[in-house]
Amino acid sequence: MLSSNIVQLGLKELRGLLRDPMLLILIVYAFSLSVYTASTAMPETLNNAAIAIVDEDQSPVSGRISTAFYPPYFAKPHMITIAEMDQRMDAGLDTFALDIPPNFQRDLLAGKTPTIQLNIDATRMSQAFSGNGYIQSIVNSEVSEYLNRYRSISNLPVDLTLRTRFNAEMNKGWFGAVTHLISSITMLSIILTGAALIREREHGTIEHLLVMPVTPFEIMVSKIWSMGFVVLVASAFSLIVIVQGFLSVPIQGSIILFLFGAILLLFATTSLGIFLATVAGSMPQFGLLLMLTLLPLQALSGGVTPRESMPDIIQDIMLAAPNTHFIILAQSVLFRGAGIYIVWPQLLALAVIGSVLFVFALRRFRAFLK
Repeated sequence: MLSSNIVQLGLKELRGLLRDPMLLILIVYAFSLSVYTASTAMPETLNNAAIAIVDEDQSPVSGRISTAFYPPYFAKPHMITIAEMDQRMDAGLDTFALDIPPNFQRDLLAGKTPTIQLNIDATRMSQAFSGNGYIQSIVNSEVSEYLNRYRSISNLPVDLTLRTRFNAEMNKGWFGAVTHLISSITMLSIILTGAALIREREHGTIEHLLVMPVTPFEIMVSKIWSMGFVVLVASAFSLIVIVQGFLSVPIQGSIILFLFGAILLLFATTSLGIFLATVAGSMPQFGLLLMLTLLPLQALSGGVTPRESMPDIIQDIMLAAPNTHFIILAQSVLFRGAGIYIVWPQLLALAVIGSVLFVFALRRFRAFLK
């Protein structure tokens, strides 16, 4: 009887979700287009930066410099005149504008120190910061090779052999896709369970449930399994179709192990969603609580910035957050091919945190129904 009530109440939640088009659109967007754009539009990466070159010298060395900028870091340079430079910068057409002055090659060969002007649109801060160093390095390299008449090879006292593991192409899009998928799992599981409970109260159907032969435990568990099931199916679809399919991100480890960890995460986050919904009096208040909860969870859990670069006290505090352990698990499994013998501490931590959150949420839910 207990399991039958939980199943039927969960099916009722699924039917209610199907009648809410906005939540359905949010689910589809969060696990498809949002993951795709997060991977393909990493803002901190210098990628196809717009650059224009004013070549007032028209010499072989200026030609070398002009042809040294190419994808993926820079787009094909636009060769413009000095009169167009300021106009294009004001219009936001170019992030960088390089002005090679007249007689640049002659001054170089005469042993002088000519100056090249580099104009940067600093409103595009991330590209401006990294692109400045790239352009200086490219210009200095081309000028040095022209003067020396050969491509210089630096002889270092130590031969450093680099071996890039788990992401040989250093493609930040791979990291962005998986990280955003984890963020979507956390966000949607909290939103869906909290919204389901608040919707019951706003529609007055929570009172109907109280006169039925069901317990608060059954009501809460039904919301947890139904909303968790929706997020789990959506996350599996996103991982296989969007991440592996459209984005071609190689998955090194077991998807089954990842989904098992996702189940434990969903147990914790859906319980947290129930707790927040019992604290909030309405949907707008629930939205404010979500902002206070999701922002630190997403920013400090290690998905955006490595935990090791954070202060020790923040690292210790965030060990109480379930998605901190899930991010460690997901990156270990999906990127490094780790097995259960490596990630079992994270699985155990997710189970413990989920159980604690479930107990707190159940106590609050029982008080909420009185």
